[in-house]
This record gives sequence, structure tokens and C-alpha cells, in this order.
Amino acid sequence: MVRNVASDMAALEPEDFYLLSGVEQGMRFSEWVRRDKIPDYADLTREEVDYRIDRCLDRELIERKTIQYEGYQLTFEGYDALALRTFAERETIDGVGSPLGLGKEGDVYEAQSFRPLALKYHREGYTNFREVNREREYTADRDHVSWLYTARKAAEREYEAMEAMYPDVSVPRPVDHNRHAIVMEKFAGVELARAKLDPEQAVGVLDLILRELATAHDLGWVHADVSEHNVAVAESGVTIFDWPQAVPVDHENAREFLERDVENLLRYFGRKYPHEVPRDVDTDGIAAAIADGSFESVRSFGAE
Repeated sequence: MVRNVASDMAALEPEDFYLLSGVEQGMRFSEWVRRDKIPDYADLTREEVDYRIDRCLDRELIERKTIQYEGYQLTFEGYDALALRTFAERETIDGVGSPLGLGKEGDVYEAQSFRPLALKYHREGYTNFREVNREREYTADRDHVSWLYTARKAAEREYEAMEAMYPDVSVPRPVDHNRHAIVMEKFAGVELARAKLDPEQAVGVLDLILRELATAHDLGWVHADVSEHNVAVAESGVTIFDWPQAVPVDHENAREFLERDVENLLRYFGRKYPHEVPRDVDTDGIAAAIADGSFESVRSFGAE
């Protein structure tokens, strides 16, 4: 798990961030940045680089390798610190609070501001780098792809999708974005996987989620990773979150991804509420209805 660096921010000096930014710049060209190149990237003297490297190593903001040559790269903590500094300079957030959710592809924290916000750091590529490179289309045309680039592109894709859909689709309201991090409005509800719905509500909630996917499709987006783990249920309705894998509807695999989203939801509801959800539901038919804007209810696509 990546450590929360918020408590380190007050102790960091501007020159520490010059060093981190310099390493970030060098990682555009190679996985490890040679020590002798860092002064130019960071706009610091060699003596200052020596001092700042020690400070950043002590705080685990960078890591070092010495095989073949002495090189450095950012850790996720270092990348987090750079994003946090930008959000602070923009006055987007005042601080970082308790974790809201920690996972292999993203960590979410409460963000301190004048209204309830959430800060999400993307972690794509941190533990499953090769798998992510195969699955995410935004890495396909790059010769050198680092986890840093992969995480940043995932955040960009998610923020772009949420900006395009909010408020017509019930997604978290996007507030700000920098590097691999997104600030969004904190939303209400409990994860569908942990929600205890009244059985009589099951079909209604399923229909509500599918209608949100239909509106998203109408606005040009397919989620491409919908499951019971990225839908929140509240008295006010549902919220669909986690959009880094979203694709535009003109993507060559958009229909396949849409059908998979529908199938994931039907499988979950059918397993948890077998007596309420219609049997033998036509998944392809629902996906087609979502795509052409005619979807109303799953009851029209299966045996009671």
C-alpha cells in the first residue's frame, strides 16, 4: 500500500519539489533517470541535487538503483506529493483526511475544503504494470511507457469522461485534476456489493443503473468496467464511479464493452436477487436498447 504523504508536505521545501519535478521530467525518456542528468532537469546545482536526493530518499519520495549506473525514479509517494502541491497552489483543497477506499488501482481520501470532497490517486501500473499496458488503449502507441505515464493517462481519461457526463449522468462531480490525481465531490451511498436492498427494490435499482448507462451512451461514453464494486446506492439514487477504462461510443470495441457491463450487472443481481430478477434476460437486447436510447426496464427482456 502506498503511504499517505500529506503529513510530509509541511516539511518539504521548494527545492525538494524542484528535485522531484526534475526526476519526473527525466522519466519521460527512461524508467530510471541518471544522476548526472538530474541537475539540468531540476535546474539545481550538483551540490544542491546531492542534498535534495538525500532528503527525498529519507522520505521515500524517490528510489535509487546502482546496477549499471546510478539512477533515480519517483515513487508513488513522490508523485502524490507533486500532485498535492499543485492542488494546494490552486487552492483546490486545504488538506487530506481519512482514507475512503484503498485498492490496487486507486486510493481515495477525504479532501479538506469548504465542501465535502474526495481525492483519488490512480495507481494503475503500480502492481500489475504489464497487464495494464495490454488492456489500456492509451499505452498502445508509446515505445517507453512507465507506471507514471499509465497512471496519469488513466486519471485524464476518467476526468474527461466525468466532465463530459456530469450532471446528466449520476457520476461524481469533477472538481480538479493534476497528474495521476483527481479531486471530486464526495458522493453519498454505499457500494452496491455491500448494500442490502429490499428484494422488491432490486429490479428498480437495476433499471436505474442501466438507464444511467443509457444516458452515458447518449453522451458518447461506455464505462467498460461496471460491476457491483463501482456503483453506489443511496436513498437519493445511484452513483456510477471509477471511469478510467471508459471508451467513446465510436471505439471499435464499445459495443462489446457495453454488453459486458450489462452482463456483469445482470449476473450480480440475478445471483443476489434470483426471485426478483427476470430469468433468461436478453443481454444483447438490453445493450442494443441502451445504445439506441429505447431502454426502459429489464422486465421487457426476460421471462418472469
